[in-house]
Amino acid sequence: MPSNQELCKAIAHRITTSPQKRITFAEYMDMVLYHPQTGYYSTKALKLGKEGDFFTSVHLGADFGELLAVQFFQMWEILGQPVPFSLVEMGAGQGLLALDLLKYIKQQYPDFFNALDYVIVEKSSVLRQEQQQQLREFSVRWFNLEEIPTHSVTGCFFSNELVDALPVHQFVLQEGRLQEIFVTTQEEGTGNREQGAGSREQGAGNREHSKIPVSTSIPVASFVEVADTPSTTKLEEYFELVGINISSYADGYRSEVNLAALDWLSLVAERLQRGYLLTIDYGYPASRYYNPMRSQGTLQCYYNHQRHNDPYINIGTQDITTHVDFTTLERWGDRCGLDKVGFTKQALFLMALGLGERIAALSYTQQPISQLLHRRDVLHQLLDPLGIGGFGVLVQAKGLTKQEATQPLKGLSVPEQMQIS
Repeated sequence: MPSNQELCKAIAHRITTSPQKRITFAEYMDMVLYHPQTGYYSTKALKLGKEGDFFTSVHLGADFGELLAVQFFQMWEILGQPVPFSLVEMGAGQGLLALDLLKYIKQQYPDFFNALDYVIVEKSSVLRQEQQQQLREFSVRWFNLEEIPTHSVTGCFFSNELVDALPVHQFVLQEGRLQEIFVTTQEEGTGNREQGAGSREQGAGNREHSKIPVSTSIPVASFVEVADTPSTTKLEEYFELVGINISSYADGYRSEVNLAALDWLSLVAERLQRGYLLTIDYGYPASRYYNPMRSQGTLQCYYNHQRHNDPYINIGTQDITTHVDFTTLERWGDRCGLDKVGFTKQALFLMALGLGERIAALSYTQQPISQLLHRRDVLHQLLDPLGIGGFGVLVQAKGLTKQEATQPLKGLSVPEQMQIS
């Protein structure tokens, strides 16, 4: 599918009307994904899963949501069974995870269900409509994050593959200095191509593509890149936060900084009075994220389940993501009053919540072999360390009493199947 021409025109207009005739990559990515009329999440958001550009744990069935429900129920118990207990899902996609959660909680934990206040934070009006259709039998409220009153939530904020889609700033090192990458039009970029950020070869890691060089000096879809003095001092401050001496890296080193994640985390912390924040996503600690060997960052694009690293094609018709720097979430969260409860991998998290028992129970089910094999394959995909099983699960908390804080979360415990006797 070609690029969305209306979106390209809107981006070009933003560039030509900007004082320096350019925009940051973060502004570009924000328009590509979140433009209210023509952005990816306004036009292609309903085509996720097998028929779309990518799938998540939710598209593998109800198990993921049901196991999360086990953890949320325990959180409710630890907090003293407050009424209401707000469960705030940020970035709810098609509403499938919310549906799985609410169905299971209603069936298995009726008292918890009666205490539940389910809230969805969603920017896309198209997705909101789909979620409202999916969840019409349940009482759910929709807000923008800024609309939730400060210090009003007792419960848990949570997200699944949200932070990876937040707009990022890109940078490149030139002559020992950090330079930010800006996006301009082909005409405006003429004569500046020697400032371009060079080729982009994708690094290795979960959901990363094999090396595909993309020359940023060649106009693609009328947009080119130029590198110049950063638009904000926050880029340098970011590396001070995570303890990375980025200026010591080799010239040509290129990566990204997710300043939007810090703003998002600040907003969540302000609105949480007492309870938890659970973040599930793919990523690394800062020392791995900014490893000198990963010299071209983690940005990747998804189009019809194919991955590549060129954000200047299929504009508005492909997803763009980057990995998550979990060190930043931990350290910035600490500054915002969010205490780290624990960090683990999704496979271990789900095993501790009962996925192992579900796999073992397959031996006793009476169903056709084809269905049994399919079911086993689905459950094992949730554990795949090279896929979604390798995702990170970060739990942070705020406002807990000393007694509450000492009670271990079930999902962060060592799964019984992996304990050594």
